[in-house]
Amino acid sequence: MRQNPERRTALLDAAIEVLAREGSRGLTLRAVDAEAGVPTGTASNYFAHRGHLLAQILHRTRERLVPDPADLTGPPDTRMLLGQLRDRMRRERSVHVAWLELRLEATRRPELQAELTRFQGAELEANVAWHLDAGLPGDRQGVVLLYLAMLGLIVDDLTVPALLEPYPVEGLIATMVERLLPQDPAD
Repeated sequence: MRQNPERRTALLDAAIEVLAREGSRGLTLRAVDAEAGVPTGTASNYFAHRGHLLAQILHRTRERLVPDPADLTGPPDTRMLLGQLRDRMRRERSVHVAWLELRLEATRRPELQAELTRFQGAELEANVAWHLDAGLPGDRQGVVLLYLAMLGLIVDDLTVPALLEPYPVEGLIATMVERLLPQDPAD
């Protein structure tokens, strides 16, 4: 396996673009080479097989979607953070679409499903812990429900955006936060 980290990253970014544009069936090592503009066979020097490439794409999507630390300054506000998530999703649309393709591919590949379950489970736990440690409103179950609701909003925004046109997304986010993470625990 080759060890040039810049080349590996470029190949993974090319793979994300191919996966988002062509779907799982279109993701081949040769297609990744073509997208990256490198000689045929380059990707096979970095990824032993397609399953290895898929797992590496999963981890690269995380690297590309992590919030900019500059966005996390000041007192945390759940609505603001979810708005920033939506903005990142729209800016990095191909990364999110590739992530959805990985989820679908995981239904057919048990090894990818196991990796995705570990990966997403760790992400969810880290997000819940961060939310609670930051002193934001809500409890563990509310944060998980908010995660699931936001995931649904993201999927619809990516795949059928016209469905959401009658509903201002900012208002939907505000309502999700208000109903799922009430300020007063008695609510």
